[in-house]
Amino acid sequence: MFVDSHCHLDKLKVTAELGVEQVIQDAQAAGVEHLLCIGVALDDFEQMQGIVGRHERVSYSCGIHPLYVAKHGFNAPLLATMCARDDVVAVGETGLDYYYDKEHIAEQQASFAKHIEIANQVDKPLIIHTRDAREDTIAMLREGQADRCRGVMHCFTESLEMAEQALDLGFYISISGIVTFRSATELREVVERVPIERLLIETDAPWLAPVPHRGEENHPQYVKHVAETVARLKGLDVEEVAAKTRENFYNLFRIERTALV
Repeated sequence: MFVDSHCHLDKLKVTAELGVEQVIQDAQAAGVEHLLCIGVALDDFEQMQGIVGRHERVSYSCGIHPLYVAKHGFNAPLLATMCARDDVVAVGETGLDYYYDKEHIAEQQASFAKHIEIANQVDKPLIIHTRDAREDTIAMLREGQADRCRGVMHCFTESLEMAEQALDLGFYISISGIVTFRSATELREVVERVPIERLLIETDAPWLAPVPHRGEENHPQYVKHVAETVARLKGLDVEEVAAKTRENFYNLFRIERTALV
């Protein structure tokens, strides 16, 4: 059985058309026993929680995506209050993105630093988005003592060196459908080299649908394709990849397993 460690159920077009129940049912039919729905803006959190909060097989995080900081602002006291809630299992999505936004680097860094501080305060793992900001991301994680709360480098597309630095901080590396893309040579090397005990798998739905669904809206049920590619790269059975990444997920986020029956 699989776990989708990072998805955005409230952003799916099909959620508005068919309801999140159908999305979850389709995922369960594909062997996905638990999903983590990721918060990206405080303004959206209550709506997201209302959509997914009643589902025992869905957990959720709270945070401000680095590309949302300039648009939505950053309310540190409110973030701290919301991340302290018992129903929130992680802090983020947070991090640094210099690829899409070079104009608000200072604002991104201030937000990221506060997320790290809050994660340590509430003792919950961080969910990190990083793009074209390798050195600053690792430096800020070190400076903020993020090894205390640990976390995951989500949808990882950076270098093996950065992956190893994140592993040294106690972080996990999460692999998305990008690993199935023909162009993902560097990422496949990372998958080959990172121990299975430190890997997670995800969809990042509704984005980045894996082959053979590339070009479609991504759904949590497609996480099996990520697991299959990881298994091939590491020379393991897909069942072992599913079991190991599932165990990693429940251990990191301290979630009680909701096994399918």
